[in-house]
Amino acid sequence: MSRLRRVGSALARALAGAGVIDEERLRATTDLAWPRIVTGFAIMSKRTVDLALVGLVIGPTAVAGLTLANAFWMLAKFVAIGLAGGTVALVSQNYGGGDDDRAAAVVRLSVVLAGALAVPTVALYALAADPLIGLLGDDPDSVRHGAVYLAVVAPGLLFEFLNLIASRTYAGVGDTLTPMVVRAGGALANIALSATFVLGFDMGVAGAALGTALATALVTVVFSWGMTGRTYLRGRGASPVPLTLSRPFVDVDLLRQIGRVSSPLVARRAAQGLVVFPLLAIAATFGPVAVAAVGVGRQVRELVGSFSWGFSIAASTLVGQELGRGAEAEAEAYGAGITRLSALVYVVAAAAVFAFAAPIAGVFVDDPANLSLSADFVRVAAVSVVALGVDGSVSGALRGAGDTRVPFLATLAGAYLAALPLAWLGTVLPALGVAGLLLALVAETVVPMAVNLRRFRSNRWKAVSREYRPSAGD
Repeated sequence: MSRLRRVGSALARALAGAGVIDEERLRATTDLAWPRIVTGFAIMSKRTVDLALVGLVIGPTAVAGLTLANAFWMLAKFVAIGLAGGTVALVSQNYGGGDDDRAAAVVRLSVVLAGALAVPTVALYALAADPLIGLLGDDPDSVRHGAVYLAVVAPGLLFEFLNLIASRTYAGVGDTLTPMVVRAGGALANIALSATFVLGFDMGVAGAALGTALATALVTVVFSWGMTGRTYLRGRGASPVPLTLSRPFVDVDLLRQIGRVSSPLVARRAAQGLVVFPLLAIAATFGPVAVAAVGVGRQVRELVGSFSWGFSIAASTLVGQELGRGAEAEAEAYGAGITRLSALVYVVAAAAVFAFAAPIAGVFVDDPANLSLSADFVRVAAVSVVALGVDGSVSGALRGAGDTRVPFLATLAGAYLAALPLAWLGTVLPALGVAGLLLALVAETVVPMAVNLRRFRSNRWKAVSREYRPSAGD
């Protein structure tokens, strides 16, 4: 046995002995999670690279502009993630229950819905970038940079919607390796293209946006091969629930199920995206430096939050598949174990980010006057990411059961009843000031975590799942 495997085995035994997660469940979790974690870092690195490039080449006004534009991109992407969450919940339960045809029908309908949502969004962003960005900021340079970025990157959203459906389909059947390879390749292409356009051709924010849009389209092209049932290298990567035009093309009952599961997820994600707009508008009252600092803090949190990509999807898939088999006790054990594991991982990751906050902030800004505030936001982002990680795992377990309404309400509470009022207080209480935005960053994740943990412990999600299992359609 190699040294690495011995260390892994010892760590697995230690986690099991400490009551974190059983060794067998840890193996199943890590098999699914690690490719998704790599995928998450790859995807989030694209936005990080764009911010870092324009920040170092142009300055904090460009970072502020991209922060404003990214609010619109992430709003649309969050909607797509919500739809894709319904996809993985229903694909995992039907695939786990042995009904591959029904799982394939879920994929087909999800692609249609993704296109229907993406096309008007792309048109709106491309044609109305200037007035949209102008709603959030009043600094002319920041608005100009943000409008250019949004208009150029907008077409990439259509491909991002389709990419999310594809990656969640693979996750639902227990294959997270294929989307990891495809997404990581796209991230490398994004870095190369953006760097070439920004540094080589001096295209500024337009170059960063063009690199992102082209790389996202490339990922869709690669995904389309495996999603239609064809293999990649060595006979691997073909989806076992391939995308086809077989009839009936629309299953009304299944469409209703997708709607019931996905609607709260879409609403939840939209709520997460929408709250950023008033938060950025509040930050803009403190100037473009504050907007840039908020953007840096949130981007670092999203990047570290990539661990949740793995834990959340593992929880959804494993809980969903066990429920599809009728093994409710095993589903609960997976959900609880993955949540404890994610808490441990995030405490360690957050401690590292907190300790190196200043050099991390220095990747995005180099002006000492701006560096201090950005470093403060990075430190607070490190604190809030622990709650984000725990919430990602427990809400993933609930999503695997099809229980998506409570996580939606939890997100609303965290964003609109806690984070937004705290940020607003900073504008009316001079003694609080920018600290209100820092408190908002923490409240935004702590409140949903508390609500969703309570829901999971209630076990009501088990009853909800019985409505969506393969036997429910008999």
